[in-house]
Amino acid sequence: MQVLDRAPQGWPCLVLNADYQPLSYWPLSTWPWQEAIKNVFLERVAVISHYAEVVHSPSFEMHVPSVVALRDYVHQNRTPAFTRYNVWLRDGFKCVYCGKHGVDQLTFDHVIPRRAGGKTSWENIVAACGPCNLKKGGRTPREARMPLPRPPQRPSLHELQAQGRKFPPKFLHESWLDYLYWDIELER
Repeated sequence: MQVLDRAPQGWPCLVLNADYQPLSYWPLSTWPWQEAIKNVFLERVAVISHYAEVVHSPSFEMHVPSVVALRDYVHQNRTPAFTRYNVWLRDGFKCVYCGKHGVDQLTFDHVIPRRAGGKTSWENIVAACGPCNLKKGGRTPREARMPLPRPPQRPSLHELQAQGRKFPPKFLHESWLDYLYWDIELER
């Protein structure tokens, strides 16, 4: 993770809910600077922090927002989408069989194989690296002698958000830090 005092090209803006929590940690809720400015003018957000850079028209100038908060609270109690990416996030971007990390090697595996009636669902899909997926083949974990540390289950949105906090993005602007990662150890 790289913390910068200057934004890279594009000036991304961190978007917070009305309670000053990010709408999403993974992926981190950001808007392009143009979207942030549009929402400032539409009075949908309050500017919390800004970059040193200024944008202007012939009759107006404004600092580019780096952090905005929605004026209306967005309830976050929806069910997470069942996607490959969310399965990987639920399982911590590591193989459930061998524990190795790395998105480049991850696939997904049916715990109960499809040939045995296994469904493609939260409760039957896990993240697996290619070698473990091949080793397990069309067998159950018991048949393959590859036990699962815990049975897969549908995560709540809050569980996925908590998991996402463990994987910070490559870019964090210093103005964002007060609104992210409350549970990290403070520097001495």
